[in-house]
Amino acid sequence: MKLYDFALAPNPRRVRMYLAEKGLEVPSVQVNLRQGEHFKDEFRAENPALIVPALVLDDGTLLTETMAICRYFEALHPAPPLFGTTAREQAVIEMWNRRAELEGFLAVAEVLRNSLERFKDRALPGPRNHAQIPALVERGRLRVHDFFDTLDQHLANSACVAGDAFSVADITAFVTVEFAGWVEEKPREDHRHLLRWHAQIASRPSAQA
Repeated sequence: MKLYDFALAPNPRRVRMYLAEKGLEVPSVQVNLRQGEHFKDEFRAENPALIVPALVLDDGTLLTETMAICRYFEALHPAPPLFGTTAREQAVIEMWNRRAELEGFLAVAEVLRNSLERFKDRALPGPRNHAQIPALVERGRLRVHDFFDTLDQHLANSACVAGDAFSVADITAFVTVEFAGWVEEKPREDHRHLLRWHAQIASRPSAQA
């Protein structure tokens, strides 16, 4: 088993936080995206999607989606449960994890990949080139602000993102808030519920993974 990782990238961080919460250690290989190592033939042969994280199992199976990788380990190591145990818990966690991805994480990525010179013609990850669309930058920033507002309002009545217990939804939302700092977007001082929750998650050892 081998996990392709890049220490600076947000999606691999989600996997590392998950593994840290589980107390699992997985052999990993760093793929420096900033130096274009994901375009090299050796990596392309193992992972045609050219993205990280990517997990290669002992039988050669390739898993490339962040939550797919986490779900694989959840099935093998169900305790502590980070995807919920009851039908209700699992549905709520799935809902908030997806909302964090769609409303927050992808909004930040929209700003980042459509504004930085190093992403010229690489506005979307993967094996195909896509031109930047500058108009998406402002829309992305508005979406990030909306996500912060939504999360703050929700956390006024919830200890964690998907209820009282820490879950993968907290990991995704936390990494999203941290990722937003890359484009100089941060929660406002009046987002007190969001800031309380963020400090709570930041104090967990897994936040350093």
